[in-house]
Amino acid sequence: MANIKSQIKRIKTNEKARLRNKSVRSSIKSAVRKFRDTVTAGDASAITTELRSASKALDVAVAKGVLHKNAAANKKSSMAKAAAKAGAR
Repeated sequence: MANIKSQIKRIKTNEKARLRNKSVRSSIKSAVRKFRDTVTAGDASAITTELRSASKALDVAVAKGVLHKNAAANKKSSMAKAAAKAGAR
């Protein structure tokens, strides 16, 4: 454990940020997984809504600094491609 007061504070702050980031990453994974399950089911309207919600979750993660914007763009692109292949508009 650190002896320096500012470092003790930094450790607490980092732990809070780590937990917040973990939560956001988990919600992203859940949204993407839900989208993939919907694509395998094949319901076009559900695919569109799940794509929208997963894209929103990715955008929130980028805004919070949890995910890099290019990583989110790549994920959104691949999901859009999968949705188009499944027949959703």
